[in-house]
Amino acid sequence: MIDLFAGCGGMTAGFVRTGRYQPTMAVEWNLHAAATYAANFGEDHMRWGDIAEIENSEIPRADVIIGGPPCQGFSNLGSRDVNDPRNTLWKEYIRFVRRAKPKAFVIENVDRFRSSSEFALLLKEVEPGGLLEGYKLQHAHMLAADYGVPQRRLRTIVIGSRVGVIPIPRQTHAKDLTLDSVDHEVEAWRTVRDAIDGLPKIPATTDLPDSEVEFFGQKIPGSFKGLDIHLGRRPTQLSLERYNHVPPGGGRFNLPDHLLPNCWRNKKSGTTDVMGRMAWDRPSLTIRTEFFKPEKGQYLHPQWDADNPENRVNRPITHFEASRLQDFPEDYLWCGSKIEIARQIGNAVPVGLAAAIARHLLEYL
Repeated sequence: MIDLFAGCGGMTAGFVRTGRYQPTMAVEWNLHAAATYAANFGEDHMRWGDIAEIENSEIPRADVIIGGPPCQGFSNLGSRDVNDPRNTLWKEYIRFVRRAKPKAFVIENVDRFRSSSEFALLLKEVEPGGLLEGYKLQHAHMLAADYGVPQRRLRTIVIGSRVGVIPIPRQTHAKDLTLDSVDHEVEAWRTVRDAIDGLPKIPATTDLPDSEVEFFGQKIPGSFKGLDIHLGRRPTQLSLERYNHVPPGGGRFNLPDHLLPNCWRNKKSGTTDVMGRMAWDRPSLTIRTEFFKPEKGQYLHPQWDADNPENRVNRPITHFEASRLQDFPEDYLWCGSKIEIARQIGNAVPVGLAAAIARHLLEYL
């Protein structure tokens, strides 16, 4: 397999988890993300740099190509600028498909991708005379929680195949096990409790260990794993007072008026998940790149006791907790600064979602 726009390796981690896929090339332009990938899967096949600079002659044959071209132009949180150069990087993906001639390929992107002009162009490329002629495409929105990830993250998944139509995988988990719409056996959604219960409520430090590792001839902070990235923060007294008013599933609307900043006081609707607290027995909402800032989403630790303020954990989730909600294994290695590692975690494909796709593809390969 080849992983393009590989990031820190979330998608590769899911495919490798099945025990049936061997990565032979990966491409990533961000140094710290490429280093994290290399720390976990090897430096020899990771190409750190601009994908456009890789010559056709360097692209190996592969059974499968996976990857998620940068999605900021499509994201609801991005510019939605159709001229954003990041939106054209899917064309590089097609170049790799044409050269490597995989039996199947998988594209992962934000949910909005299916309604973009770039996606419409992609669909045209499988028509006669197109760059992907001979491939059959299937596409859908896939909710990570429906595939065993303790997170309600909705993504667009495109599966291309030249060995016959490969349908989108059936869900393996469900919120309600009695749903009439589910015609096969499924398990219950995994929850925040499944992912982070038992980790120290009070992180021992706010800083990464002082260590370095070398990849691609560059010195990089790392490598870190597990409790190394179970990092606390230093919230202000005002922030602590705000956190203390928010129950599980709540958010900014639970704050008394005197604790509201003007931007929230004057905005009576929308942004309902900011300053939110997770619930132990539900999946989290989407883990984004700034999960350590409660003002950005539902990122407060789920522990909250209505009757006993002493039994509340008033802090945002840690890097380690965020990685577990993204379904990374506890011994996964991370490289970079706190900000860089947070960005890698938030941008990653949930490992369990990638694994579900990988297992499904095996039936057809």
